[in-house]
Amino acid sequence: MALLSGLLLLLEDEPALQEARRALAAGRPAGIPLPRAAWPFWIAALLQEAPRPTLIVAGTAERAQRMAQDLALYLGPERIHLLPEPPVLPYERAPWPPEIRAERLTALAALAGLNGDPAPVSVASTRALRLRTLPPRLFHRLRRIIRTGQELPLEGFVRYLLEAGYEPVTMVTHPGQFARRGGILDLFPSTAPEPVRIEWEADRILSMRAFDPSTQRTLRPVEQVRIFPAREALPGYGPAAAARLATWEPAAEAAAEREALERERQALAQGAPFPTLEFYLPYFYGDATTPLAYLPEDGWVILLDETEIREAWEEIEEEARALRARGESAGFLPPDYPDPLVDRVQWESALRRRPALRITALPEEGGSPTLSFEAPPRFGGQIQRMIEDFARRLQLREAVVIVSRQAGRLAAVWADHAPGLREAAQTVSSLETPPLPQRIYFLSGALSSGFLFRSKDGRRLALLTDAELFGVLRPLPWRRRARRGPPPEWIRELREGDYVVHEDFGIGIFEGLVRLNLDGVEREYLVVRYAGNDRLYVPVDQADRVSRYVGPTDQPPEIHPLGGGEWAQARARARQAAAEVARELLELYARREVARGHAFSPDTPWQRELEASFPFIETEDQLRAIEEVKADMERPRPMDRLLCGDAGFGKTEVALRAAFKAVMDGKQVALLAPTTILAHQHYETFRARLAPFPVVVEVLTRLRSPREQAEILRQLREGEIDILIGTHRLLQPDVVFKDLGLVIIDEEQRFGVRHKEHFKRLRAEVDVLTLTATPIPRTLYLALSGLRDISLIQTPPEERLPVQVYVGPYDDRLVRSAIMRELDRGGQVFVVYNRVHGLEVWKERLQALVPGARFGMAHGQMPPRQLEKTMMAFTRGEIDVLVATDIISSGLDIPNANTMIVIRADLFGLAQLYQLRGRVGRSVLQGYAYFLYDPKVPLTAEARERLMAIYEIPGLGGGFQLAMRDLEVRGAGEILGTRQHGHIAAVGFDLYMKMLNRAIAELRAEQEGEPPPPAPEGVTLNLPWPIGLPEDYVPDPALRLQLYRRMAAIQTLEGVAEMARELEDRFGPLPEEARNLLQQLRLKILAARAGIERIHVEGRTLVLRPAPAGADGIARELGGWIADGALRIPRRPTWPQDLERALRRWAGLPEAAGSC
Repeated sequence: MALLSGLLLLLEDEPALQEARRALAAGRPAGIPLPRAAWPFWIAALLQEAPRPTLIVAGTAERAQRMAQDLALYLGPERIHLLPEPPVLPYERAPWPPEIRAERLTALAALAGLNGDPAPVSVASTRALRLRTLPPRLFHRLRRIIRTGQELPLEGFVRYLLEAGYEPVTMVTHPGQFARRGGILDLFPSTAPEPVRIEWEADRILSMRAFDPSTQRTLRPVEQVRIFPAREALPGYGPAAAARLATWEPAAEAAAEREALERERQALAQGAPFPTLEFYLPYFYGDATTPLAYLPEDGWVILLDETEIREAWEEIEEEARALRARGESAGFLPPDYPDPLVDRVQWESALRRRPALRITALPEEGGSPTLSFEAPPRFGGQIQRMIEDFARRLQLREAVVIVSRQAGRLAAVWADHAPGLREAAQTVSSLETPPLPQRIYFLSGALSSGFLFRSKDGRRLALLTDAELFGVLRPLPWRRRARRGPPPEWIRELREGDYVVHEDFGIGIFEGLVRLNLDGVEREYLVVRYAGNDRLYVPVDQADRVSRYVGPTDQPPEIHPLGGGEWAQARARARQAAAEVARELLELYARREVARGHAFSPDTPWQRELEASFPFIETEDQLRAIEEVKADMERPRPMDRLLCGDAGFGKTEVALRAAFKAVMDGKQVALLAPTTILAHQHYETFRARLAPFPVVVEVLTRLRSPREQAEILRQLREGEIDILIGTHRLLQPDVVFKDLGLVIIDEEQRFGVRHKEHFKRLRAEVDVLTLTATPIPRTLYLALSGLRDISLIQTPPEERLPVQVYVGPYDDRLVRSAIMRELDRGGQVFVVYNRVHGLEVWKERLQALVPGARFGMAHGQMPPRQLEKTMMAFTRGEIDVLVATDIISSGLDIPNANTMIVIRADLFGLAQLYQLRGRVGRSVLQGYAYFLYDPKVPLTAEARERLMAIYEIPGLGGGFQLAMRDLEVRGAGEILGTRQHGHIAAVGFDLYMKMLNRAIAELRAEQEGEPPPPAPEGVTLNLPWPIGLPEDYVPDPALRLQLYRRMAAIQTLEGVAEMARELEDRFGPLPEEARNLLQQLRLKILAARAGIERIHVEGRTLVLRPAPAGADGIARELGGWIADGALRIPRRPTWPQDLERALRRWAGLPEAAGSC
């Protein structure tokens, strides 16, 4: 749906628009000067009735993205396509993210008019159009449309997918992949928003269903699927490229490059896809092809500011020349490597064959000689000025259209401040007809900029956006597909060689899956090796008893002897410690419930005004956290809430709103930060946001003079300061508040023990909100829910762009280019080298590379005041390049520093790399992170894996989950106390968390007089039937193991039924072994509910042994059925049904209608 289509009708009679449309339709060039703010509005009106595909060319990627975003509001998002630039420089051998590949292919299909829309609009930057691409003839030849019921041999279809560049995988999660399982094929078409599951019957397509890649579950049936090539570099053209590269070798010192090249050469020779295949695209297809070639020769071209396009062209050429020279001189680039960019002659020839409209930029203040556009007023977040201006325009019979991400709140503020004009306001989801005079419309959306317009018939329009209202120009990221991978618990599955923990036998090494025939029954088992090369074979229905070992340090654990007493002692100690933690938490909860504090009042109109002035859209997590904090504050007991969220995810805004709410009730607020720099950053943020309100904010740190400190303390005692921000200086005895109501603690774990004791005393008296960027494990969050108030903000702000990551060898030219690119756009750069003694040498080397830049240096061995002085200078923009150790990896928020260069990144741990990457990309600007290694030093396998993982982290991903687990263990220690670290190290994080969950559940049940909850994982079943997932049903061992672990962890009967539906959906009808495995899981759950801990076979009898706690109750109920502490059931041919009926009866459950 087009949000603003009704506005376009205001331009329908404009002569300049009609003339441009006639010229393009006749194949003639045309041109018009316009203010930039009016470009999207005018172009959308021009293209509203366009008869054919259109390409819009912008000078820069940012300009192209803003244009695409704005046009989508006028013409509808389904009609607009952005051709993105890959996050790779020319001549760099680095992977293109799957989402970028998919977006480019989607835009190419639209350019060619092959996506089902007769007049699509594609937008591209100069750089995006200069890259060589797949020739249109191949794109057309490899296009397919398949339909349900169509005759299509499966084998031939698989051959086509391989030719079209699709990658065969075990599980489909990204565009360009397919997975075949018998007569079922999962396919993620390169241009589709989601994958499809296709089922064959003989040579006919029986059904097609869209499915969710994160759950692998079916969403809905589909009748038709469009398929285009999977990538611009088709693997089938690899062998010819491999032959050309056969004799070339990188420079002798580039050991890591030689290894990578050899692997890639082998993949090329085999015609197989691999991540950096696009680097070799210039060797494919012969002549270079520009994306412009996809546009039909009668398609329209619109050039946005040819001067800017020409400048971008020259900048790209200069950069490409430097990069080529660097690659050849360093020995990383073959001397005959074809130019990856289309040359100017070919570009201009393609352009001349198509009608083009050239739009030139006018100054915003100058207006347009041909159309009545004017620059709009700017309010800088001053709500009262906005209201007065809107009211004046209504009196002048103007139509006012507000497009803002805070439209709802602005409408509420309008109603509060202009009650007499309330009837003139409308909050609408879209404008499909021209706006009426003397009306104000509030629409939720993101438009780059607004304008004032007077139409030919005299109608006046004021279109205002967040840029004018709040002074913020933050585009939403283009509709980039979220990198939807499997859910977190699937990501880091067990791999051979991993340290694992078995609940009953301790720490060992996982060796994989094996099929064994025991007592005439063949089953699959997990194999774990223990000390002395003893091996444990774990049945697949007990796979949940085995978890990957995650400890509080990177040190590998010692493996246990099988059957030794050492593990039993460690487990008992950890279980006792978990029970003590659970008891402490429950006692703390009970004490807190009876404590009394100040109940804050509901929100005031000023609170709504403050929240309306927030120029960004809150994430759902952020809104939930805000509501939870406010609800706590309005209760009579003191708040003690922990707010967890990554840096830049919006914790400070939550804290600011809580502080403002406290001030509105006449209370004072203290905000404690662990460092002087953070305290001053918070001060600047609070002061700027609260400027329109009569709220006094001050900061107290050692950077203030003694006289200033004394004056601040006086004002604080007398109640003249509302919010005081500072370091631990605020905890000293001379700091006295007149009426303290709220304490906000940022990163409490970074304060000392004495300070934490002070915080404990505060919690009994006033509301306390604690902020932390250390991730909290979800298992711990669930365990503590209801006991400790925790809010999680796990979603990044929607306007945040993913950081573009480069991993490669160190090179002076690359580093100079990266620094210059950042400085040229007015930004700052972090350079990280983690050895203090070499830092000065690196600073001098980089100063020689970029002599005009201002350099600073920071490390932990500097005197504290000198370090603070340097960091404050960097924060204020007085230093361009900060050369530092990883001291900067946490606790800094510098939105203007958006390039990070890490030297010898191979020496950092994955969690460190992840935190360093998080320092950049926090503003509207694109963030860049360069992780560089020494090309003369061969990379270890572990270092290569870490560097690939950090490259692949845009959202969910295996590396991300691994880094998060390292950090989460730290987070658990911070919440539970460091004394728990030893127990976590002894039994592993996962088992410790399971123990803590169990202890809390048992204590809660005890307090409520309930029996302890059933624990299916404590039940052992040894039954005489084959169970498992046959290899011909799920061929991949890693996928089978993943499924076994998920199945063994199921706790409910509904969960078993859900798993049965998933298996049938993904793999087809259940074979007997799979049905038996699901039935065994049902029996296990029922046995836990019935109080049975073991079921096995003795001859012709099924023996059921009750758990000690439940044996007496079962004996009273069943009398003579029990003998020798066991129940016995005759083993008849229908024994599975007999057993389930008996267990259901003892568990107090009704008879089942049927089983799996």
